[in-house]
Amino acid sequence: MLAARLRTLPLSLSGIIAGTAFAQLQNQFDWSIFVLALLTTIGFQITSNFANDYGDGVKGTDAEGRIGPKRALQEGLLSKKQLLRGIWVAAILSLLCAIVLLYKAFFNSNSILFWVFIALGLCSIWAAIRYTMGDKPYGYQGLGDLFVFLFFGLLAVMGTSLLYTKSLYLETIPLAICFGLLCVGVLNLNNLRDHVSDAKHGKRTMVVKLGFNKGKVYHLTLILSSFIALLVFVWVENFPLKNIFFLAAYIPIFIHLNKTWRTKEPQKLDPELKKLALSTFLLAVLLQISVNYFL
Repeated sequence: MLAARLRTLPLSLSGIIAGTAFAQLQNQFDWSIFVLALLTTIGFQITSNFANDYGDGVKGTDAEGRIGPKRALQEGLLSKKQLLRGIWVAAILSLLCAIVLLYKAFFNSNSILFWVFIALGLCSIWAAIRYTMGDKPYGYQGLGDLFVFLFFGLLAVMGTSLLYTKSLYLETIPLAICFGLLCVGVLNLNNLRDHVSDAKHGKRTMVVKLGFNKGKVYHLTLILSSFIALLVFVWVENFPLKNIFFLAAYIPIFIHLNKTWRTKEPQKLDPELKKLALSTFLLAVLLQISVNYFL
């Protein structure tokens, strides 16, 4: 349970909920697709968390003195063999959920999309594992931000919408950008907090490359750009003013942004991860409420 990092799950589900909300704007919804999409995403996220625990533990990045929650391999709560077994089990279960989901969504209507999404599912598992595992994990090359944006933003929101509608709507792009940037923001907070340990162990994150202060400027850019993208989505979809209460989710996000900007000690950023992750989840939930009950 510790290695699964359950506190990361709400953030991973945010894009699924947002993509579902957009599909509902098109009067397209299916409870079975919704539940299967959530289960598949949870599986991918837990696979990624197991792999991250293993990869950082083996490479020594989760060494003593690291800021943030303790890790299972680091603490000796799981052996390497046990954690590897957990990665395989989580990956297989995730893939099985994905196959059932895609069969339900596409097999009788669009077999091409079925196989395209099977490939994307395999790519998702690869990305989850290769973030910190292997000889050249992309998370150690400063590419984690890009992959989070692609998988938690573009694929999560646009892909989920496509599961319901069987069509790709350009209007989903600003919404996907919004959630992708917020998810990158959570990763960036993690990297701001851990930048000293990461640099020591060769993990070349964006913050390690930019430095702590420029990393905070980067964080400011991510959050403000996400808000602008959401405003573009509201304008494109022509939301009535009385129905844009979901923008209130940015109140705690902007409070968090002010706190992060003023923080000079990395260890004090740890509570901000939860704030931004839960605020992103709140934004997705409020968006779906707006679509379901007020439009």
